[in-house]
Amino acid sequence: MTSVDRARQALGARLRELRKDAGLNGRQLSEAAGWHWSKTSRLERGERQPSEADLEVWCRLCDAELALPDLIASLRNVQAQWAEWKRLAAVGHARRQRRGVELDARAHSVRIYSPVVMSGLVQTEAYARAILSTCIDFLGTRDDLDDAVAARLERQKALCEGNTTFSMLIHEPVMYMQVGDENVQTSQLQHLLDVGFGNPRLILGIVPIGYRFLYTTTGFVIYDARMALVETISAELTVTTPSELSYYEKAWAGLHQQAVYGDQARALIAAALERRRSSTRSSQGPERP
Repeated sequence: MTSVDRARQALGARLRELRKDAGLNGRQLSEAAGWHWSKTSRLERGERQPSEADLEVWCRLCDAELALPDLIASLRNVQAQWAEWKRLAAVGHARRQRRGVELDARAHSVRIYSPVVMSGLVQTEAYARAILSTCIDFLGTRDDLDDAVAARLERQKALCEGNTTFSMLIHEPVMYMQVGDENVQTSQLQHLLDVGFGNPRLILGIVPIGYRFLYTTTGFVIYDARMALVETISAELTVTTPSELSYYEKAWAGLHQQAVYGDQARALIAAALERRRSSTRSSQGPERP
């Protein structure tokens, strides 16, 4: 189930509540609205997306006109937030990377939660190349790898210039995921140690492997307190509705509270780096006398 499916179900659940509060069953509302009862059922289960006209009829029949503006806002958010990755990448992944530069520049504060891979802001060129080449191959989109990598590295300039501050949470298992070969991973961990600390524009936290479960979520980026971008396998969601944004704020707060920073974060990265280096030494066998 996608986030949009869940959003449609939430909208349907709200419609069901309004109907029940009005003392109507599904068939009574359907007859009054002049549509088949199955439409009402599908709308309430989130299997069908209502039109704004449907919402107007629903609220009128349930004597709930005051709820109409919020319902329309939720509907428009569902319609606007779903942008398929293939459409975004139709002219190449570089364009998506450049959009990130623009969004960063317009924000005072950017909060990044990375539960799967290193954030693009702290990726080495080799790591970025391995990630983006895998994405291009998986999605079957246009191969503009060189431009996409260059655009991703261009975004990293925000850590050295501009007025945007970044807070970044990375899950500890990310440091052990295999991306590229061992050299790529080792270099990436060393780079994280080099750029992750001592920069007033960046606060880096590591969420330990034994963190307390909060809620199922994927990677997201919060721009100020006005918008969140959420990545799924097939799409990118743009969340702007305050009620939905509050969930991402809540998730961020819970993860932020459990993350470690400063020397503790540095120690976790160093431990992952040493493990990588030890594994490499072991695979090479004992040194010859």
